[in-house]
Amino acid sequence: QVQLVESGGGLVQPGGSLRLSCAASGRNFSMNTMAWYRQVPGNQRELVAKITSAGTTNYTDSVKGRFTISRDNAKNTIYLQMNSLKPEDTAVYYCNAVTLRLRGPWGQGTLVTVSS
Repeated sequence: QVQLVESGGGLVQPGGSLRLSCAASGRNFSMNTMAWYRQVPGNQRELVAKITSAGTTNYTDSVKGRFTISRDNAKNTIYLQMNSLKPEDTAVYYCNAVTLRLRGPWGQGTLVTVSS
């Protein structure tokens, strides 16, 4: 059974940092382009950052220079280092494959709240 488990979220003040982790099990995602997404209640899920199997990365404009996506293929895990956090980064963060047919079931996500 494919499972994606996100962790590392929490409450942080503006300007702070968090590191999210996404552990995949049930299937090897190491050859897939993976991504972090985020969703605010009432809004569509937004792709924040993606990373290819070779390690090439791409970011949405609002997080460029602040977020860094990485992966450890041996652990079937991807990470999102988030620095200089802003209140508008508040959301539930999820990970999954970019290609629709390669996606696993969406996990529970991890809540990031940026507030003073």
